[in-house]
Amino acid sequence: MNRWIALALFLLAAFGVAAIGGLATASSVSDWYLTLKKPTWNPPSWVFGPAWTFLYTVMSVAAWRVWMRREQPGAKTLLKIHAAQLILNALWSILFFGMRRPDLALINILILLGLLIVMQLRLFRFDRAAAYLWLPYLGWVTFATLLNKTIWLLN
Repeated sequence: MNRWIALALFLLAAFGVAAIGGLATASSVSDWYLTLKKPTWNPPSWVFGPAWTFLYTVMSVAAWRVWMRREQPGAKTLLKIHAAQLILNALWSILFFGMRRPDLALINILILLGLLIVMQLRLFRFDRAAAYLWLPYLGWVTFATLLNKTIWLLN
């Protein structure tokens, strides 16, 4: 497969997850979510679109870099972790916004965070550039985990 087509497919997969998240979020963001108690450090809603656009892009490029070296030991495991984290990422929006269950979403995001940490550690050994591309996503999900926990505790 052509490497540029592969990159497009990684981007398509990530933004497909974004679309699933958007559908789940749309059902609650203008009513239920507004009624929740949130911490003072909760970002304004306009931050999420640009942040996730950036994050889905860099995580796709990181995974693509792994795919480019797919014959090397460890690459297939990294690509499986990438696929699993995309599923967990989509599931979080369904749980938190679609089902309105911050408690279940917190369990999900804790598992996601653990998987992202494993991915980060493996990426640092496999492809340093991909690891640096992955760091913002890990940072954001760490923040999102604290936000999810705080919202759950406040409500």
